[in-house]
Amino acid sequence: MTPVCGLAAWRELRRRPEWAGRTVGFVPTMGALHSGHRTLLERARAENERVVLSVFVNPTQFNDPADLARYPRTLAADVALAQPYVDAVFAPTAEGFYPDGYRYRVTETDLSRRGEGAHRPGHFDGVLTVVLKLFNVVQPTRAYFGEKDWQQLQLVRGLVAAMLLPVEIVACPTVRDPDGLALSSRNQRLSRAGRARAAVFPATLQHAPSASAAAAGLQAAGFEVDYVDEVDGIRLGAVRVDGVRLIDNCVVAAR
Repeated sequence: MTPVCGLAAWRELRRRPEWAGRTVGFVPTMGALHSGHRTLLERARAENERVVLSVFVNPTQFNDPADLARYPRTLAADVALAQPYVDAVFAPTAEGFYPDGYRYRVTETDLSRRGEGAHRPGHFDGVLTVVLKLFNVVQPTRAYFGEKDWQQLQLVRGLVAAMLLPVEIVACPTVRDPDGLALSSRNQRLSRAGRARAAVFPATLQHAPSASAAAAGLQAAGFEVDYVDEVDGIRLGAVRVDGVRLIDNCVVAAR
């Protein structure tokens, strides 16, 4: 049976001889696992001697308390999905993980101010702070992140380089449904009609001739558009469908 550990129990487990000197693959999540998470776990299992999943709905990366309250919490189902791949599930409490009340935090002052950061003030402070804490506690050899959260992935890579952390960041391709919509824990909150309409989002992001044209096309299709931006040849976007916020990105083809 896969152990599900809080902070103290995990630290005790991590000190055991069977973990010493072993490569550790780590998949950090906020739970509500889906097939995209499974691909991260499968790769971690293939490339490491030990695999750890974390499930923690991190309150510091939510700028909207209602969004935090609505975020799905499905720990039992998450453990069941992960069990074939992991040696332990780390599931800390917010109180245990923020004993300082979040007085100490990590801030990046460039990329984090664009895209998600511009529309969700403080979001990336929360992301980078919790990732640093997770890396310190889990002590992974490799950590696996999906490319759907492109901005987060770049910032985590930057964090590792800036803080001299001995962790390899492994990027894994976005997993999509047949109609092109990126898998996301938030998709389960869409109505049937909203889910059908959501597929227009990645198609428009991919095929519009410019970021401004993509934003205009999405608005014309009835989406509430937070932003469409381009950074280093990547087009990023965030929209709302049925009040559910979705993000995605694509490589911008040379034109």
